[in-house]
Amino acid sequence: QVQLVESGGGLVQAGGSLRLSCRASGRTFNNYALGWSRQAPGKEREFVAIIESSGHSTYYIDSTEGRFTISRDNAKTAWYLEMNNLKPEDTAVYYCAAGAQPYTEYDRYDYWGQGTQVTVSS
Repeated sequence: QVQLVESGGGLVQAGGSLRLSCRASGRTFNNYALGWSRQAPGKEREFVAIIESSGHSTYYIDSTEGRFTISRDNAKTAWYLEMNNLKPEDTAVYYCAAGAQPYTEYDRYDYWGQGTQVTVSS
């Protein structure tokens, strides 16, 4: 049974920081692209950060403006999203995911976690 479990979400004031973690079990993802997506009420799901399997290339949406950093630790079968200078519009459920390629389409990913809530207050 393959499982992805997110942790690190919570409540934070605008300008604060959070570090999200995704820990996978059941298989390794060394050759997979790894990502973080989010979905806010009334908005479409979007990938905010993706890291290629080699770790040499990353992708971020424009709205993060360099505030988010994705990293991976293959030895721990884990990946992380460091979020700095958080804004109220970052409020969403954040999901980690793994896919064979660094897709930006959420329905192309093979594995998903259950999500962790991030709430940014003003």
